Amino acid sequence: MFKLAASLLLTLPLLAQAADARTFIKVQEKDPEMVAAIERARASLDEFLAINAKPPKEASDFRLKVMVQDENGTEHLWVTPFKSLGQDRFKGIISNQPRIVDSVEGGQEYEFSRAQISDWGYVKDGRQIGSYTVCALFKQMSKAEVKFYREKHGFECKD
Repeated sequence: MFKLAASLLLTLPLLAQAADARTFIKVQEKDPEMVAAIERARASLDEFLAINAKPPKEASDFRLKVMVQDENGTEHLWVTPFKSLGQDRFKGIISNQPRIVDSVEGGQEYEFSRAQISDWGYVKDGRQIGSYTVCALFKQMSKAEVKFYREKHGFECKD
């Protein structure tokens, strides 16, 4: 059984300002909070893609989190920038360095399907919009790490 993994260090490359802000958290495949976060992100993906297509001037850092699988397991990696290729296909640059899969690497252009998308996010007026899986990870992070992401990067996740 594959394990779902998420990397916060490089998962948020646009946000990570401190070189020592490196957190890698493994989450079981059926973790109820992570499953709910992914379902929430997927349910609102069309809305996000519409905003991305015509972004308001105060919005930036649009990104998708994509599930990548190979013989080593499963890892969810941020892709930014990205673009639609039509027919539920996308292409973008992998933003973080994988820690589990070795079929891709950070900085690589990667083509993927809508079915692989597990999250989305962007910044609007200094606040994080989306990034539901990051919020789910807060419950497994130290209070100091959560405080860092809330204060420095505008996360307003509900506890």
